[in-house]
Amino acid sequence: MRNGYRVIDVDSHVTPSFEVLHRYAGQAIRDRWDEFSPYMREMNSPVGRGHPLGPWHTIKVRPIPYDRIAGQKPGAEKIEKGGAGAVEGRVENISSAVCHERIQHDNPEGRLEDMTLEGVDVNVLIPGTWAPASSSFEAPLTTGLYDAYHTYMRDFCSADTDRLKGLFLAPGHDVAWAVAELKKIGGEPWLCAVWPSLPEGMPIDDPDLDPLWEIMNDLHLPIMHHSFFYEPPYFPGARDIWGNSAIARTAAHPWGAQRSLAYIIAGGILDRYPNIKVGFAETGHGWLPNWLLRLDSQVHYVKGVVPKLKYLPSEYAKMGRIAICIEAHEGPEMTKAVFDILGETCLMYSSDFPHPECDWPHSVDNVLKWLPVLGETRMRNLLATNAEAYLRMGALSTK
Repeated sequence: MRNGYRVIDVDSHVTPSFEVLHRYAGQAIRDRWDEFSPYMREMNSPVGRGHPLGPWHTIKVRPIPYDRIAGQKPGAEKIEKGGAGAVEGRVENISSAVCHERIQHDNPEGRLEDMTLEGVDVNVLIPGTWAPASSSFEAPLTTGLYDAYHTYMRDFCSADTDRLKGLFLAPGHDVAWAVAELKKIGGEPWLCAVWPSLPEGMPIDDPDLDPLWEIMNDLHLPIMHHSFFYEPPYFPGARDIWGNSAIARTAAHPWGAQRSLAYIIAGGILDRYPNIKVGFAETGHGWLPNWLLRLDSQVHYVKGVVPKLKYLPSEYAKMGRIAICIEAHEGPEMTKAVFDILGETCLMYSSDFPHPECDWPHSVDNVLKWLPVLGETRMRNLLATNAEAYLRMGALSTK
């Protein structure tokens, strides 16, 4: 609690090293672990981001460097396995405070202490870039990593499953595996949402994904979309961004979310599966009204390409079927405008903890300063009520 407000942070991160993931991996993927070697990258992270003090390893899957300085002539971008991420060494922590070491890896007790210091009741834990990038591997490698991650999440969240929640990673190129795994573990109390990890070229309304939506609907699990921008599956327009990482990151997050949301609505997923909601993290929130109002027009104006929907796209947001995480830099006036246009249920609090954009331990206090603009009811909705409605917050027995 913070100043009497319950707080759910719907965008916080874990990035377990491959040393940690290996501990949780099954024998089949351990036997193939050397196949990740070309993608392996040694990291030496700055203090304050919840990593080990010494070197650790992750994978980088053909990252686009986006290293052109604006105003310079473009050159050839060197895209290589195990290359540097596009923001590696280019960003500084907004916060000067130092969180506990290894809270992104294997220190849930330290994480809980850091949450308590800031007044956060629940962290929704989202993995790093290796997770969506793994969608480019052949299916057994992807599912082996995802199985290790789910086992890791079960253990990490067991420190307090009321406060630590995680995502199920659902590989689009092995829906049968995802469905079988959800039938086994989908009712566990740590699991609050599903991140469909789609290989490049697979649209989210592909009918091959219908069995996934069916089991998610049975389990009352929402869709979570979190944006990354420099590894596969590359964001829309990634190869036409003219090589600058600041512009790429500005564009990638809303573009990816807009495309995903449009097809979830236009593809009829929300109509066919009434227990599924969809949420977005690290995409900003000011774009949402403009995009939905424009989509309201286009699904009718362009004839014959969208099946008949039960509601206008904007109405799904007003009904509570769409929820999006705020980004604090967009401020109280933009946040109020989104509430004014789309109603009280569409926005959720997030901080990106413990990534460099997070002002820990002041992120909640920074948003509470918006109270004169938003008012009491909207503040409570933003900080917790809308997230509680969007997420599957407790265990649900599988059928």
